[in-house]
Amino acid sequence: MVQSIRDLRGPSVAALQWGRGYYRDHPVRSIETFGRQITMGRQAISQLIGDLLRGRFHFGEFIRQCAFMTNASAAPTVLIAIPIGVILSIQVGSLVVQVGATSFMGAASGLGIIKQGAPLVTSLMIAGAVGSAICADLGSRTVREEIDAMKVMGVDPLTRLVAPRLLAAMLVSVLLCGFVVFVGFITGYMFNVYVQGGTAGSFVSTFAAFAGPADLVAAVTKSLIFGLLTAIIACDTGLNTHGGPGGVANAVNSAVVNSALLLFATNVILTQVFNALFPHQVV
Repeated sequence: MVQSIRDLRGPSVAALQWGRGYYRDHPVRSIETFGRQITMGRQAISQLIGDLLRGRFHFGEFIRQCAFMTNASAAPTVLIAIPIGVILSIQVGSLVVQVGATSFMGAASGLGIIKQGAPLVTSLMIAGAVGSAICADLGSRTVREEIDAMKVMGVDPLTRLVAPRLLAAMLVSVLLCGFVVFVGFITGYMFNVYVQGGTAGSFVSTFAAFAGPADLVAAVTKSLIFGLLTAIIACDTGLNTHGGPGGVANAVNSAVVNSALLLFATNVILTQVFNALFPHQVV
């Protein structure tokens, strides 16, 4: 009897230990990481604003990061924006033909591209291309102990490395969003006029009537927030990398996944907020 009780106690103790370990390694660590990122983001934003006001901002690093991020994300953005414009034209075109509203093809494409297409493509590019590049750069510096050397020399990594990357990611994100809107409009226009047999004047007039400046401002605001959040997550993950080259790879994967999940959730929240505050009105 005693032996049977001991045999049952072994798996129970193992299961309890596994549960404690899982709770410590996942929920607790996730909360700690989230709190650390909020703290670093608040400090980095304060440092960025202070450096700009005091004239101590590292514009050289900012320009280098803008060029680096643009080079990493421009080509993938084009390769994704063109198919999305074509897909929207095909799907919307088949629908409006069925309901007999071919004259509103431009309106549907404009709302689809500006309100959702451009922010979603921007979030993917910022998380996948820009976020991974930032995390890989800072993670490599961390495992080579360059960050520790900077701290020993009295150089603040937030001022020298994080703040320029935050502003660069925000600027590049806004530029990518505008670029996606332009490419999506041109793609939808050419596909509708030259493939689907639509009229150029109807496409442009309905596009301008249904997609107003407020929609473009909302898309740009979303992209600005996306760039800020991605830079914070990527910088924090990169600066806390450990484990050598393998740790850098794991950090990049973690930064991309976390950024993508957060940006998609943020896009849903911002869409609801903008729709509530600025309901759509046809011009």
